[in-house]
Amino acid sequence: MKKTLWTIFFILVIGAVVFCYIRYNYVFATGTKAGLLNTFQKKGYIFKTWEGKLIQSGFKANVQSNEFEFSVVDDKIAAVLEQNSGREVNVHYYSYFGTLPWRGMSEFIVDSIYEIRESSGEPILKPK
Repeated sequence: MKKTLWTIFFILVIGAVVFCYIRYNYVFATGTKAGLLNTFQKKGYIFKTWEGKLIQSGFKANVQSNEFEFSVVDDKIAAVLEQNSGREVNVHYYSYFGTLPWRGMSEFIVDSIYEIRESSGEPILKPK
């Protein structure tokens, strides 16, 4: 009886560890997004994280713009984005299934910037 209980307990613990790993650390998707950097701010109650919004071109049927909400972990990338609010940016991101308080409030984590353009289309930060 004790051996059966220990086996069930062990399986539950392993299942919980696998679930937490997949939910919070497994990269579900990776890609790029481009749009107008609308807001970028550092916010949070206990963990201050960098949060931003890109307004993508195109409109939905109900005349609302497509917004991409994201978080930034790297302070160097955050400093560049903070100085370029209101400009067209092209960023690379990772997508997770769940959020962690110290990683940000969004499932999308921006890890690099491909390009920053003025509203006239002239590149400021050119691709490498």
